[in-house]
Amino acid sequence: MATTMTPTEAEALLADCRLKIDAIDAQLRELLNRRAGIVEGVVRAKQSLAMPIYEPKREENVVRKVNEGNPGPLSDEAFRHIFETIMSEMRILQQVYLDQISQTAKGTAE
Repeated sequence: MATTMTPTEAEALLADCRLKIDAIDAQLRELLNRRAGIVEGVVRAKQSLAMPIYEPKREENVVRKVNEGNPGPLSDEAFRHIFETIMSEMRILQQVYLDQISQTAKGTAE
């Protein structure tokens, strides 16, 4: 049961919570950019193996691994949604890299 706070205590708690959230958001940004940095290698490997950008089984595996042992409070469905969005953005980035590779190959062929 929540205890009653004064407005001053509530404002201080809210400010503290927001500072913590801001710090975690910065960490998430760093981790997502690190994940995105690996995409160029993924594209090069997939291109050599003649694999498509979109691999539904792989993406399902990613979601399954993320949800294994999930203690909450976010639900498995919430993580599914979050990681589907992340993977969608990574597919877009993969296409950008593929387009760059194609443009470079065209430039050297001419």
